[in-house]
Amino acid sequence: MDPLTHALSGALLVRATAPPAQSSEQVLPLRARILVGFVAAAFPDLDLALRLIDTLTYLNWHQGPTHSLAMLPVWAFLLSCLFSRLSRRQYSWKVFYWPVCMGIAIHIAGDLITSYGLMLFAPFSMQRISLSLVFVIDPWFSLIIIAGLFFSLRFPRQRVFAVCALVGLLCYVSFLWNLHERAMNIGVAYADSQAMKKVEINALPQPLSAFNWKIIIQDGQTYHVAYINLWRDRVSQQYVSDVWLLQRMMVAYRPYEQAMWRRYYQYGNETYNLQHANKAWLQPEFEKFREYAVFPVLDRIDHDSNETCFWFFDLRFQFPELPPSFSYGVCLENKQSSWRMRRQRGVFLID
Repeated sequence: MDPLTHALSGALLVRATAPPAQSSEQVLPLRARILVGFVAAAFPDLDLALRLIDTLTYLNWHQGPTHSLAMLPVWAFLLSCLFSRLSRRQYSWKVFYWPVCMGIAIHIAGDLITSYGLMLFAPFSMQRISLSLVFVIDPWFSLIIIAGLFFSLRFPRQRVFAVCALVGLLCYVSFLWNLHERAMNIGVAYADSQAMKKVEINALPQPLSAFNWKIIIQDGQTYHVAYINLWRDRVSQQYVSDVWLLQRMMVAYRPYEQAMWRRYYQYGNETYNLQHANKAWLQPEFEKFREYAVFPVLDRIDHDSNETCFWFFDLRFQFPELPPSFSYGVCLENKQSSWRMRRQRGVFLID
């Protein structure tokens, strides 16, 4: 989820749960409470600072300990103490604690339903958990939150609007869950039609529409991938190379009856690629990329007079009409035995 939507969701939740009356001086004023929820819900994304080290460090630790339920009480206590000091001890840290907890918790929930995966139980377990229901930027998700906050500010004495917005979010997530199940069923049907056994099927939400999904069927070192739109029953227009980029991207998501399944191979589909790409993949210099990649694919092998490079990307971050994001290569200089990792920049700033 994008950082602004996270922060707004925290403000919405603490507004919806604000006490109806402020009978004690140790109860935060409503505006202060909303501000605390806003800041607390933005806090877990402080791990963006890892980009200052390098991109792969960030990719491997993003949505890590700062997004952990096990660590939530610790972060909430520290943030509450900070807020108390900023208020010049006017309010005890205990007054801030529950609004901060709610802000961090709704941030964790927001990232849990994206496809990246978060370390929900760090530091006790580094396993990433994901429900893969919503794309990282979802305008409808954000608009529901914004609408709830707008009417809450318009009618400050009424929290019913914030409560209704939270209920709306739950209904929208339930709708996305249904779409996810439909996409998974399409993957199951295709695997059965191809007599594929013991495969892993994943459905990942995609940009531009909640009805756009990428289905990845992993069969050993082979991936079968299709871009599906669950709303259209036919392709509304033909592919034209000179139309707007977003139009070309939308056309790539096809009705499931017209789905175009493409195969990708982790180490390529030629004997040379299989042998040498596997060797390159296992190099110690490539360890950080191996930790990050969930669906790694050999993109290409570059040869020149100085070195040979094996370029890989993760299918999670490949979208129609765009080059893959976070593409990395491991290169061997000719006449030498040392390997080194290289990074290829993509079209987005974060690449």
